[in-house]
Amino acid sequence: MKFIAHFSRIFVGVIFIFSGLIKLNDPVGTEIKLEEYFDVFATDFPAMAGFWHFWVPYALYVSIFLCALELVLGVCLLVQYKLKSASWILLATVIFFGFLTFYSAYFNKVTDCGCFGETIKLKPWTSFWKDMVLLFFILIILWQRNIFADKKTGMWVGMSIIFCLFLGVYAVKFLPPYDGLPYAVGQDIAKNMKPSEPLKFKYIYEKDGKSLEMNDMPTDTTYKFKEMITLNEEAAKAKITDYNIWKDGDSTDYKTESFVGKKLMIIIPVVAKASTDDVDKIKSLAKSLEGSDVKVWILSGSPEEEINNFRHENQLAIPAYSSDTKVLKTIGRANPTIWLLKDGIVKGKWAHAETPDKAEVISMF
Repeated sequence: MKFIAHFSRIFVGVIFIFSGLIKLNDPVGTEIKLEEYFDVFATDFPAMAGFWHFWVPYALYVSIFLCALELVLGVCLLVQYKLKSASWILLATVIFFGFLTFYSAYFNKVTDCGCFGETIKLKPWTSFWKDMVLLFFILIILWQRNIFADKKTGMWVGMSIIFCLFLGVYAVKFLPPYDGLPYAVGQDIAKNMKPSEPLKFKYIYEKDGKSLEMNDMPTDTTYKFKEMITLNEEAAKAKITDYNIWKDGDSTDYKTESFVGKKLMIIIPVVAKASTDDVDKIKSLAKSLEGSDVKVWILSGSPEEEINNFRHENQLAIPAYSSDTKVLKTIGRANPTIWLLKDGIVKGKWAHAETPDKAEVISMF
């Protein structure tokens, strides 16, 4: 039984560290998921709408806390630091996540819970059963908790807390150290909007009272068609399905135009939340690119009036266009983010805190 108990401790610890680490790489992604949950619960439980809306402005702080908690609890398990207390917190944590994933799966709400961040996508039911497996092993740890000796390993836990804070703050202020999304540097946006692979089908026919599965449609007309099943619907989906750019009252196809030539996009998902700390750097960069073959655009999900007011207040003589807020948050986690394209291929991406100069932009081509 000791072997099973220690296996459970190590298994759960590794999973929690991996999950926390991949989320801390991109805490804004988890923030977006939490905001979705808050909105869903506010709608589904209107009597508590005020409670859920209260948390929306603090979603990023909750995100960093939950991501760090996972990683630190995982470290506690591996180094056997205050393991009894950590086990009870683990139980509460996995029950909490289990409830969220079950709610997502059963009611088809927030269809990607972000259990392993934005990079690794899991279906809601897959996420739920993952949590149930973890719950099983955590219950073994609690059952056998008396066999674990607490060790003086607090230094490792303290170091993990410092690491979590550093990584979380870095990922928010700059950009995720690892960008696994389809808008990352090197990605071809137009290509990512096409199916990832051809659709594959199998066909169900009936003949002489028997059902037959076929990979191709038969030429024999005596077979009676019953059903066509798509074999790779998920795998064939385009990586990007909702990228679009428009300007109110203008019929120009700006989405296609964004794939032509060199474009430097100032991504501002929500004007009201945009940082103005580095607006002078952005303004200077845009000014330096005037007359070059690099076209500078502002993309925002806010109403056009708000975008124009922001431009005037900050003296940004840059044309502004509209796009979906969620798409823009996916493109750039910082607000604003500088996003550089050449013929639809991403050449560079910077948070506003590390706004490049003209020489650095030109060197990307």
